[in-house]
Amino acid sequence: MSANSVIPSTVNADLQKERDGASFNTEEFAVWFAGGAEQLKFKRDVKEYMYKDIDHAAFSQVEYMSHEDMCEFTVKNSINVAKKLRRLQSERNPGGTEYWPTCFDGPELWGLHKIGNPFGVMFVMVVHALKDQCTPEQYEEFGRRVERFEVCAAYSQTELGHGTYLRGLETRADYDQDTDEFVLNTPSITAYKWWPGGLGHCSSYSIVMAQLYIDGQRKGPHLFYVQVREEDTHEPRPGVHIGEIGKKMGFLGVNNGFLGLKNVRIPRTRMLMRHAQVNRDGSYVKSPVDALTYFAMVHTRCIIARNMSLLLAVGATIGTRYSAVRRQSPIDPKLPEPQILDHVTQQLKVFPEIANCVAYRNACNYLLEFLNTTSRDKDQGNYERLPELHSLSCALKVLCSGDATAGIERLRLACGGHGYLTSSNLGNLYVNATAACTYEGENTVLLLQIGRFLMKSWRAAQSGAPLAPTVSYLAEVQQNPEFGVWTGSWENLVKAMQFAAANKTRIAFNSLSRRLANGLLEEVAANQTGIELTQAAELHGRAFVLYSFLSEVTGAKSKTRSSALNRVLEQLLELYLVNVTLNNMSSILRVVPLTDADLSKLQVRLETALTKLRPDVVAIVDGFDFNDQQLNSTLGSFDGNAYERIFDAALKAPMNQKSVPRSFHEHLGPFMKSNI
Repeated sequence: MSANSVIPSTVNADLQKERDGASFNTEEFAVWFAGGAEQLKFKRDVKEYMYKDIDHAAFSQVEYMSHEDMCEFTVKNSINVAKKLRRLQSERNPGGTEYWPTCFDGPELWGLHKIGNPFGVMFVMVVHALKDQCTPEQYEEFGRRVERFEVCAAYSQTELGHGTYLRGLETRADYDQDTDEFVLNTPSITAYKWWPGGLGHCSSYSIVMAQLYIDGQRKGPHLFYVQVREEDTHEPRPGVHIGEIGKKMGFLGVNNGFLGLKNVRIPRTRMLMRHAQVNRDGSYVKSPVDALTYFAMVHTRCIIARNMSLLLAVGATIGTRYSAVRRQSPIDPKLPEPQILDHVTQQLKVFPEIANCVAYRNACNYLLEFLNTTSRDKDQGNYERLPELHSLSCALKVLCSGDATAGIERLRLACGGHGYLTSSNLGNLYVNATAACTYEGENTVLLLQIGRFLMKSWRAAQSGAPLAPTVSYLAEVQQNPEFGVWTGSWENLVKAMQFAAANKTRIAFNSLSRRLANGLLEEVAANQTGIELTQAAELHGRAFVLYSFLSEVTGAKSKTRSSALNRVLEQLLELYLVNVTLNNMSSILRVVPLTDADLSKLQVRLETALTKLRPDVVAIVDGFDFNDQQLNSTLGSFDGNAYERIFDAALKAPMNQKSVPRSFHEHLGPFMKSNI
């Protein structure tokens, strides 16, 4: 123990006991979870370089700052991170892009962006949007400057009055043929751009999504590259009303902004014209596929899904380690208080979240591979995969963000009162996860979009037309509408979820068809069928995650892993499949002939899965490979010294730096002496 700290230098004995008793090699799990030995080494090398020499004392005081000071601290800190990343690249990969900018806002550096990164959206979304939507000439002219961080840019899409419904956006860009310019305007207060990360006081440029008008005719939403502040003075440009939207639940340093435009003129060549063009004479060339305008959003949703699976893994690491060192409530009155990890109710709070992390991380790996394949196809003029990619990215964005939010809250409650402390970091994880439920597409709206994809797919299945791979089970169910025999095998559980999803899709399709036959407009009929459409969409997403998890654990890749690692993955799969099945039993019972005895067996399997995983859960979360800076938690550190770290954090609080607060002398003391 150091002279200025109450934190021991040794590892908590209970936590070390858990590691010593693991049945598998944590390092092998870490390699698998990271996607390979090279990827794991790369991530560790980046973390080792980036986290050395950081000012831990300054970071520990961020939560006590004013809102303005938080934003100033975050800008300064994010710039320092960028500089350090560039040094890393110059040392290890001169001239390449291996480290910069892909790591800047990646999970490896979350611990360095404690309350957000005001430039995160710039590299997660803006750079990708410019690469995807600019012509090569445009990207060289102004896109490259953003990629090099020579200027700062935001992505201004959402408005005060409109979010996910892009066709309802009010901001307009009118083409002036006389001057060869677009004139951008914000026609009402609800048309103000609202929420773009980094826009408030950090960005001098922004991609602006606006309705394109030519000769008064509306052509739909398009993207425009607009300068909003002067580069030298950073003052707002003429006609630009820009500022910060104020304090939020989380992401306190991200500097989200608002933007209003009044007769702001930009050259015609500042419309991003890779897919759609406006020529000098005002003629309009439509994009070959409307969805190409939104491809950057699809990319971002894939990244969100991955990040949410990892954010839940951070929470699971904290909750698991704390549960291993916390002792409370004797199970056997004759014995000392046990680790709360031994309480089966605690296991049910914590272990399924570990399984969720692994299941979603695997599903997101598939999604990101699918994204890369679709992107290559798109560049060659093949757009066939776009609808399926859109549907799958929506499904995983919804499920990962929704389940991460609920899971982190369960984990916080699993940590008792100490989980309520800011220093636990569980509150910060929660607000970050719940924010993802609404940004880049509000989850219910995205479920409705998936529902429309399922309606088209069901109709195609009825006619015998080819189906996208992720909905191929719809044709199988139509050809064999009876479930068959319930066996309870893993394949049987996946099939049950597919049947439940197909049945909900059938119900939604029939309801929609009936309303259309009764003369309702398609939009009205879809609205009235909304509940069934969202239910079908969620079950479809869960069926995909179950199927992909089963394929990973039992497929050809299993032959490359040790038997010990395969056994742990099989136990995680068993817990995930049984738990998700039980949680969706009301839908499954409509199509699967389960008896009460079958349900009792599933309950026993759930309890058995918890018991089998009990000796290995600490080693599993160790295999997620988050360092203490990424976790940023007094409860979840690798050494397990939770109580000492909680106490140490309290001692460092500003109010504890003096024995008597000013408020006593100015208010409390005089009041008690006043005899009122």
